Amino acid sequence: MQGFQPPQQPGAALHWPVAAPEPLAKRDPRLWLALAAHLHPPEPLVLRSAKGSISLISASGQRLSAPELIFRWQQQPLRQPLELRRQVWGPFASYESAQAASERWQRLGVSTKIAHPADWEVWAQANGPLPDTRPGDPPLRLWQQKLGQRSVLVVRGPAPGFSTPQTLVLDAPARIEAPGGLRWQGGVYAGPFRLQSDATDRWTLVEQVPLERYLLGVVPFEIGAGAPVAALQAQAVLARTWAVRNQQRFEVDGYHLCADTQCQVYGDPRAANASVAKAIAATAGQVLSWQGKPIHAVYHATNGGVAAAFEEGWGGGPLPYLKPALDASLGLQKQFPLPLQSGALERWLAPGSSSPGAQAYGADHPRYRWSRLIEAKHLEVLERGPSGRVLVLRIEGPKGVELLRLDAIRRRLKILPSTLFVVQPAGPGRWQLEGGGFGHGAGLSQAGAIDLAARGWSLQRILEHYFPGASLRPLGSL
Repeated sequence: MQGFQPPQQPGAALHWPVAAPEPLAKRDPRLWLALAAHLHPPEPLVLRSAKGSISLISASGQRLSAPELIFRWQQQPLRQPLELRRQVWGPFASYESAQAASERWQRLGVSTKIAHPADWEVWAQANGPLPDTRPGDPPLRLWQQKLGQRSVLVVRGPAPGFSTPQTLVLDAPARIEAPGGLRWQGGVYAGPFRLQSDATDRWTLVEQVPLERYLLGVVPFEIGAGAPVAALQAQAVLARTWAVRNQQRFEVDGYHLCADTQCQVYGDPRAANASVAKAIAATAGQVLSWQGKPIHAVYHATNGGVAAAFEEGWGGGPLPYLKPALDASLGLQKQFPLPLQSGALERWLAPGSSSPGAQAYGADHPRYRWSRLIEAKHLEVLERGPSGRVLVLRIEGPKGVELLRLDAIRRRLKILPSTLFVVQPAGPGRWQLEGGGFGHGAGLSQAGAIDLAARGWSLQRILEHYFPGASLRPLGSL
């Protein structure tokens, strides 16, 4: 079988050729969502129906149907080798940081791609100008490979019109239908689905899910199905807005979004109870907008009592609707004006119910206040943002001195729940970090929204509190 052959290009290609997903339609938008990415040998892929059979339809129209399909791997030679060659900048701690770096590189006239083969990276042609790097930036490297063969999926099962099982070799995207639902990682998903290759010539199981059904699998896993009504509604609006705004996130791999913490956590939609379903229905089609476009609708578990500006988390230009602010009453805001300076920051982060910070919104979250012990020869905060968060951290260890910036701090020091902390010496080579919050701190605090909803705040008031100046609009009007 000759199979799919990549188009021949002059010189080396940047990555394995993949068709970009179609942009989300304003009416009946459907996300292409990766339930499982970077599938590769040797483990077989097993797909099971929750009820009845699942059907596989190949690119050539061949069909197999069975309650269970087992896909195994086979190496298939290419008619002509494909050379891949690119400059790689990374790894970055997040898509947002990779995007900021990509924009810096593009200002030199370079066409870039953001990819996530294992970590976030920026790709560009190997023969173009290189970006100016600064201390704390990840390295640049030349990557190249010549492909003479590729991994394809082989599946065997009953086929219409045949008395014996048939074998299909999948070397191009294939469609999967599961009328009774597809069992995957303990959940059941309605689909339809696709099996397709990605930019690294690995394979992905993609669900094509309507946006409103997608929210049923996001809201309960992100904020909890037991949250008050207004908090559930706020989470539904933000999850919808975030998905629309970030639909280009995995464009290089041929789909829109992933299902894990690199996007929004998406699980079995059956986890949505009646309250979640009502909150989604009450806000159906509504997104937060700024100047006629969906906002960057970021959220996190708890901000430790003070919200961060966008540029405190990821760099890049400021966003007018993501401003640093004390997440507390007007009286406390007057007592602790921003920027939080030394002294005031320590008082705000002090643990205990009698501290001023204990009066902020969402203060009952288990990681509202925390302590961590770090071992290093030297640890020093070089720069803070207006919310008090650490922007640049100097750490000296056995391998020398590192300058960590923004979200690279938490990527390197994984035990830190946030970058809102103060540092105190705790003995030779030991440092005590007293901090607050869990997550990047920008946008909506889920703990804060739950608290405010319990106090009787409406959806509109909560959104205005965390995204000042943004407005609710129907997606179809943007």
